Amino acid sequence: MDFALTDQQQLVRDTARQFMETELRPRLREYEKEEHFPAEEIRKLGEMGFCGMLVPEEWGGAGTDTISYVVMLEEVARVDASAAVTLSVTNSVVAGPLLKHGTEEQKKRWLTRLAQGEILGAFCLTEPGAGSDAGALQTRAERRGDRYVLNGTKIWVTNGGHSGLYIIFAKTDPAAGRRGVSAFLVEPTAPGFRIARYEDKMGIRMSHSAELALEDCEIPADQRLGAEGEGLKIALAGLDSGRIGIAAQSVGVAQGALELAARYAKQRQAFGQPIANFQAIQWKLADMQTEIDAARMLVWQAASMRDQGVERLGRFSSQAKLYASEMANRVVYHAVQIHGSVGYSRESEIERFYRDARVLTIYEGTSEIQRMVIARELLGASGSRARD
Repeated sequence: MDFALTDQQQLVRDTARQFMETELRPRLREYEKEEHFPAEEIRKLGEMGFCGMLVPEEWGGAGTDTISYVVMLEEVARVDASAAVTLSVTNSVVAGPLLKHGTEEQKKRWLTRLAQGEILGAFCLTEPGAGSDAGALQTRAERRGDRYVLNGTKIWVTNGGHSGLYIIFAKTDPAAGRRGVSAFLVEPTAPGFRIARYEDKMGIRMSHSAELALEDCEIPADQRLGAEGEGLKIALAGLDSGRIGIAAQSVGVAQGALELAARYAKQRQAFGQPIANFQAIQWKLADMQTEIDAARMLVWQAASMRDQGVERLGRFSSQAKLYASEMANRVVYHAVQIHGSVGYSRESEIERFYRDARVLTIYEGTSEIQRMVIARELLGASGSRARD
């Protein structure tokens, strides 16, 4: 849909679409079966500017607006949700916090490399006992002279094992509760940093989710991001922006599923005619397209609010993420139904979409957490916000 897109935004869309159709789609079945991380394709996307779209040109980024960014993510997810989440994490919850809270030296060391796709980023908040309740972190960071020593475990780390920079959240003052969390910039070469294992997931299998073990992991003190105690604030602000990216990914997944379903409906014959001629199928397709367009407008609204400099993005990003992720699951469900038994086969493309869509309502804050954020802002409730 081209509604309200500028020439520059349409160029971003068309560039992303052409790359995904020609470079990645032909290899997807093989890659997915092998759980192959598409490093070469991601590197090329980085060279095209898609790893640093919101980073200013002075730091090596594309310096685009947020609408361009979400349009790019939608086009990538329309073909492959795994590549989309890889780009979303690097852009939003890694490059974003580094740009906003990093020192000049930190930006010189990592931001340009992230923006140009030389390295990927990873966001390490979730732990075995701390998901939606981010204040329950157990990972510790102890100051020892001019260094910090980190100990703990992080799980479900997107891009884990493929990233050159990890933002790790740890408690520097356990007695201070949520106000005792700080953020750290850690490279995988740091002593005591180890990839412990990879999750065996239902979907998004080309995006690897790692468990990190931090065992007396030593880093220089100047690799703390922001001040001590600001970690949770940095994490939540990053997630507010990151949820816009996941919402865009959801729209892309749904759009890709709809296109597959419409194509199949025109090809599949039943009772002497294409099943697309039957009202039952037409109504499904009509409802699917309407929901996709509605979700897209919520995503674009949140993106526009970010471009306008709105500080409290929580409600807008949560509404977009909540509706778009649940919409994507409904749309993909109907797309499989239109395919019939073919849609249940591992040889069909729509089967991959079905598995990939399920996590959209879970990561970067579950649907239940998004409803809490929206309701609390609506009711003017004060106090802490429990979010992943």
